Amino acid sequence: MRSFTHFTIQYAHRFYGFKGEAQYLHGHTGGLTIEVEDSVNPGVNMVFPCNEIKKTAWNIIQNFDHALILRQDDPLLPAVLGVYEKQGIKNGAPQNTMKGPAFKTELAEAYPDCRLVVTKETMTVEGMIKMVYDLLKDKLNVVKITFTSGDNAATQEFPSRHTMERCPCCGILLNADGVCPKCGCRKK
Repeated sequence: MRSFTHFTIQYAHRFYGFKGEAQYLHGHTGGLTIEVEDSVNPGVNMVFPCNEIKKTAWNIIQNFDHALILRQDDPLLPAVLGVYEKQGIKNGAPQNTMKGPAFKTELAEAYPDCRLVVTKETMTVEGMIKMVYDLLKDKLNVVKITFTSGDNAATQEFPSRHTMERCPCCGILLNADGVCPKCGCRKK
């Protein structure tokens, strides 16, 4: 069975090297749906608590919300960082509280203090799906991600792994010691 959650994010980007309107810096409202699959946990009677899916995913996804997303070879990148440096906001500002932990993967690197994500490839709807899956595959049993942005949309399904140990009391992932980080229940 599947549980899913949906996020709405605001972001700006451009398609560096693209011939057309998307070569200009512009913004979008994006819709991200993440589907998680597993058996229904006896006693809890759910696949995975939707609020826990949302918390786990949002911890990463919030780095894309209200962020500028640029490809690593985009000549705008050093210019933007230079302006942020001159303004004293490159390393964060007290008002910048909605941020997740910094991350660096093969596909992207997040600089949450300055609301910037630097990508290896142009940030398309397909690229966003690849990045989100890469960031969440070890935290949730993600089987499908759909991302819409303006008139663009893409979806991809992923193989179910069914290997994540969950709490018999509340359904969330157990830590490496077999203990639930939410309620303290131990694996039986």
